[in-house]
Amino acid sequence: MGTVAEVQARLSRRSAAIKRNVRQTVERLLSLADVKIDGDRPWDIRVHDEAMYARVLAEGALGLGESYMDGWWDCERLDEFFHRILSARLESRVRPGSELPSLVKARLLNLQTRTRAYQIGERHYDIGNDLFQRMLDPLMVYSCGYWEEASSLEDAQVAKLDLVCRKLGLQPGMRVLDIGCGWGGAAKFAAERYGVEIVGLTVSKEQAKLAREFCRGLSVEIRLQDYREIAETFDRVLSIGMFEHVGTKNYCTYMRTVRNCLKSDGLFLLHTIGGNRSVSRTNAWTERYIFPNSVLPSAVQLARAVEGLFVLEDWHNFGPDYDKTLMCWFRSFDDAWDDLKTTYNARFYRMWKYFLLSSAGSFRSRTSQLWQIVLSPRGVPGGHRSVR
Repeated sequence: MGTVAEVQARLSRRSAAIKRNVRQTVERLLSLADVKIDGDRPWDIRVHDEAMYARVLAEGALGLGESYMDGWWDCERLDEFFHRILSARLESRVRPGSELPSLVKARLLNLQTRTRAYQIGERHYDIGNDLFQRMLDPLMVYSCGYWEEASSLEDAQVAKLDLVCRKLGLQPGMRVLDIGCGWGGAAKFAAERYGVEIVGLTVSKEQAKLAREFCRGLSVEIRLQDYREIAETFDRVLSIGMFEHVGTKNYCTYMRTVRNCLKSDGLFLLHTIGGNRSVSRTNAWTERYIFPNSVLPSAVQLARAVEGLFVLEDWHNFGPDYDKTLMCWFRSFDDAWDDLKTTYNARFYRMWKYFLLSSAGSFRSRTSQLWQIVLSPRGVPGGHRSVR
């Protein structure tokens, strides 16, 4: 067996060999995306703690995100890093066993029941209105802008809201339901520009409080209420950036609820991020730190949910516009950090930066989409005119 010193030396060499193999495995994976470790290009990563390699292989998306938050690695252009690794589909090559329990949980349980519906408000949208006020446009629209002719974030969000209103054919006096009204930007815009009456629903206390102030004096009612609790009739229904929190087990319930609220000659516009594959959960890092109990729908899942309830009038994909929107949000957040850091710590900065820039990379790689879908209960006589 040898002396104690010889055994220790063998163990040390074995440990070093394992570390080399783990690093080489990560290097091989990253090379498929043209990313180098300690390279000199903006999308190459600089590793500060060698334990990062084993953590990523063992924990996948969660390990990659948490090790970044912990300062174990850096990258000058996170958005480009994620553009490359997602385009190369590297996530399909790392299947950590640690994610299996949450996957089984998502498939077996309804994680978005009425009693759990307010968790997303408490854990994400309630973290601080000051953060969102500094990051978003003046209307505080927390969804993809429409950049067809826009040159600024504010212009892109106004263009998006006007696009929504035109697709719905809003007319003065119409009663409109806004499911997931956020801080009231869409409600304020539609009430002021199109003369409609709005009922806005949110599960965030902070959003509701600010939205009521924002829309004071307008024909807008803001409610802290889950969509399943609504039982009234409306001429139009819109939902912008909320369906991502509905959950696969509730898609049909959501669509039936909207159908029951909508007049037979009404229209429903759904604005949602979408995924290219049908899944039952989001990645583990996003679930833990950003959007708990959330998941992106696929085209197949949406089609199944509306079958027998609606006629599909229009399906518009402008996912690349979300890349531009997210980059604007990051720049605003980054510029405001000197003020925000009195409230939020350095770990939060790294988390939020990772969230915004990894999301931008996801849309740039076309892994994520942005859909606006127009639905009618019985079909628009003569057809619905597609608006762009």
